[in-house]
Amino acid sequence: MLTLFIVVITVISVINNRVSTANFLEGELATLEGYFAEKDSVNTSISQADVAWHLDHILKTINTVSKDLIRSNPERYEPQFNVQRSLVHTLGIFPRGVAQAPQRVTPPNVVRLDSLRQELAMARENLNTISTLQEKAYFAHPVFDHMDRDQARRFLQIHTRHHLSIIQDILGE
Repeated sequence: MLTLFIVVITVISVINNRVSTANFLEGELATLEGYFAEKDSVNTSISQADVAWHLDHILKTINTVSKDLIRSNPERYEPQFNVQRSLVHTLGIFPRGVAQAPQRVTPPNVVRLDSLRQELAMARENLNTISTLQEKAYFAHPVFDHMDRDQARRFLQIHTRHHLSIIQDILGE
């Protein structure tokens, strides 16, 4: 019985560890853009950051991961098993309040609307570009180790949905 459970969990993990469809974040980016008008909203019982911070952080993360994937040398990709990544990719969620954003994807103190629009346009362009990359294009995450193109896309999907959920809670949706 335990063996069957392990096999089932492994299969689910492998299936949920990757995203390979070209338009995988289109709906999320449209939703994100719809929150631009609410960028100054705050609910400190949900998050110390305003909606603009979460919007900018999502976009900076997409753009940073994309740039890393584009710059990577697929021949140097080293597949690595990572328990935390497998768990997060399988469950499709990040626990709230556990991680802190790395400096390179931390928004400025004041997020301007024109900056959000520029980041969004760049994110759409970058997502189109990464869909054309070799599968072994990769980026190195500080906790989840090396992720290939499709694992990185799964990470971006989970990360984006995580912050959209926080925004929805800030707005009481």
